[in-house]
Amino acid sequence: MAAKPTTLGELRSAGYRVQTVKQEMRRNLIDKLRKRTDLFPGILGFEETVIPQLQNAILSGQDIIFLGERGQAKSRLIRAMVNLLDEEIPIVFGSEVNDDPFQPISKHSQDLIDDKGDATPIEWIGRDRRYGEKLATPDITIADLIGEVDPIRVAEGRYLSDELTIHYGLIPRTNRGIFAINELPDLAERIQVGLFNIMEERDVQIRGYRIRLPLDVYLVSSANPEDYTNRGRIITPLKDRYGVQIRTHYPKAVEHEIGIMEQERMRFDDEDFKVTVPEFMKEIVAEISRLARRSPDINQRSGVSVRASIADYESLLANAQRRSISVSENEVVPRVSDLPFVIPAISGKVEFETVEEGKEEQILDKLIQGAVLAVFNRYYSVSDFDDVVTRFKSGISVEVGDMMPSSNYERVVKQVEDLSRHVSKVEPKPSSAVTASVVEFILEGLHLNKRLNKDRVGLKTQYRG
Repeated sequence: MAAKPTTLGELRSAGYRVQTVKQEMRRNLIDKLRKRTDLFPGILGFEETVIPQLQNAILSGQDIIFLGERGQAKSRLIRAMVNLLDEEIPIVFGSEVNDDPFQPISKHSQDLIDDKGDATPIEWIGRDRRYGEKLATPDITIADLIGEVDPIRVAEGRYLSDELTIHYGLIPRTNRGIFAINELPDLAERIQVGLFNIMEERDVQIRGYRIRLPLDVYLVSSANPEDYTNRGRIITPLKDRYGVQIRTHYPKAVEHEIGIMEQERMRFDDEDFKVTVPEFMKEIVAEISRLARRSPDINQRSGVSVRASIADYESLLANAQRRSISVSENEVVPRVSDLPFVIPAISGKVEFETVEEGKEEQILDKLIQGAVLAVFNRYYSVSDFDDVVTRFKSGISVEVGDMMPSSNYERVVKQVEDLSRHVSKVEPKPSSAVTASVVEFILEGLHLNKRLNKDRVGLKTQYRG
């Protein structure tokens, strides 16, 4: 492999051609599409909606704003776009603004090339130095985004009119790269004007000193639709600057929500337990979030993030593991009786509409019941359990609990005739811990379908005819 050029003369001799960042990303996208490369690994559920729109925006060289509620992978999509940049590009050595060696925009690089000519040193920078990101907050200043006069450089003897006194902000430092602003409407109006000016007119004033900055930046932003569409939250000229608005969404299919839960949940290296999660338990966790997104008691403007599903899933597994430790079992299998422990997790992830104080937990408990009922009715038909219901009507009752050993449930299967047949329909060869999970799922499903009664007995739950 030939050594990379280290001077301007070597770069010129090598025939290196500099492309704009949009040309570069377009070329790399075309190459990846031809090779059928997975462009955005780890992002699920957008394959037929968001991703094609994003590809079109890059192919057409348009700046992008992603509109969506929280937890819809907007930031992840933006950061994944960095993979469409070249692995390395050359800049003038020591440049603060990633100067193109053939067309430098800063006085530092221009003076260096005037002095050294083809001997001007260059360096190669990776993708990480070509991505900038800022969360829009009320305290952001023009100095943060664009630049400010550096008093130390003035104290060294330079005049204020000297461009070398300027300390560049985030956007100039991301020249020839991607710059992202999260929650764009939260920027103060005067900052929005400055942003528009530097991106459209390439003109900016820093402390009265006028400087032309022909920046090459791919601008990407994110916003909540409610904030973005409300008049007064974003100035019209800046809104018009974006080529496309791409609407993100929550997972449309339950399998995508489950895939994200499995992919993103916290894992620890010190785990020595076997973790088995029946598919119906994953579906219940996903269904809780999906029902919350339609609930009139939940504020839909703020949304119900996929992070709610992830946190619920982690809490469910945590309680299952706590049980396994307490009863000395090696297999961790979550059950329906673990579901109340997801309430502290989801409580911090949703905003309630106006409800009486203390009613929040009741609302979440109803969501959990609705999720169990919906999933149970996908797996079973209630009419198939006439034999089991008849057995309960004969006078037997069953106790379950989140701290009950799995072996107790094997006795329940023996006690209730034909229950084993229904268990094997979901799990053909279940372990003791999995059997316990399926039994609780069946009993709760029959209760929610009004075929069994349910009573709270201390820390345990009793099902009876």
